[in-house]
Amino acid sequence: MHITFYTRPNCELCEEAERMLKLVAEDHPLEWETINIEEDDEIHEKYMLMIPVIEHEGRVRTYGNIGYIDVLELID
Repeated sequence: MHITFYTRPNCELCEEAERMLKLVAEDHPLEWETINIEEDDEIHEKYMLMIPVIEHEGRVRTYGNIGYIDVLELID
């Protein structure tokens, strides 16, 4: 599964979510593209209050406080 992970620098929730992505990826086929929302004004406006955001096939799947189970449920 390939997802898009929206984040920004110095975001503790984003760092925790990325750790959860890495943990799930150890046992499941999961790849992601990381996008810094501060590098694109349109994306920044869209997600600035939601980050971190995980998007799959153009649809927001989860955001905010993302835990291991949240990521695992994306795959199942």
